[in-house]
Amino acid sequence: MPVRTLPYLLLAPATFFLLAFFLYPFALVAWQAIATDEGVLTTQYLSKMAGHWKFDTALSNTFWLVAAVVPIQVALSLLMASLVTSMGRGRDIVLYIWTIPLGISDLAAGLIWLAIFEQTGFLNSLLVGVGVIDQPETFLGYQNKGTIFLAVVLAEIWRATAIMLVILVAGMGLIPKEYDEAAQVFGASRWQRFRRVTLPLLKPSLQTALILRVILAFEVFAVVAALGGTNLPVLMGEVYNRQFELRDGNVAAAFALLILVISLAFTLLIMWALRTPKEARL
Repeated sequence: MPVRTLPYLLLAPATFFLLAFFLYPFALVAWQAIATDEGVLTTQYLSKMAGHWKFDTALSNTFWLVAAVVPIQVALSLLMASLVTSMGRGRDIVLYIWTIPLGISDLAAGLIWLAIFEQTGFLNSLLVGVGVIDQPETFLGYQNKGTIFLAVVLAEIWRATAIMLVILVAGMGLIPKEYDEAAQVFGASRWQRFRRVTLPLLKPSLQTALILRVILAFEVFAVVAALGGTNLPVLMGEVYNRQFELRDGNVAAAFALLILVISLAFTLLIMWALRTPKEARL
């Protein structure tokens, strides 16, 4: 086998997977969003999506959730990864405990937090028990949309921070210890070593973790459905409603296409913002 063809053969399975399970479905969804059943190009489905009374609310709620959840998760995952990397004994146990939410599905996580915030849940029992309130409150009622938003944020932070944590721990493990030791010799503080040594060398891992988390944040659905139902519309929830409840596949495809375009835009933005010096020169 010629050596020059070996890389292409190794990339062939991944290329086939990408074509079959991403590009082809993407083309079908895009076509369904911009063409009629007769194959005529149209913008009626995009206009119908944008003109729906829930569109602005779902779009803003989705962006607010991403803006609230992702920065906190970045800070938490960096802190937790730094602590795990610096530990000696007990490191594996702590990492295992922190990554337990990875084994919990989105819907299960939503139901766990529903058991905390619902009227007969743990939070009401605690507050009534210590005398803070006289009777249970309806935290997740339609009139308490701020509390629903907060509950979704807490559930998402608890559920998905571990995704970034695992990637960052792996990235920190690849950084040679000689760099940190050299910085210590020159009198750099712990914060200076993290900011000047660890963080720049962690850019590739942080880039991957951030892209993955932002894409998943724009696709949030099950946690919102469990905690807020229709009281907190989000883009992915509108995809579900259009496809399975209203049986309007074309508008559902328009919503899905919008989510994909937004995700791609943020992916490019993150890749540009966290590019390495070598990538910046290309």
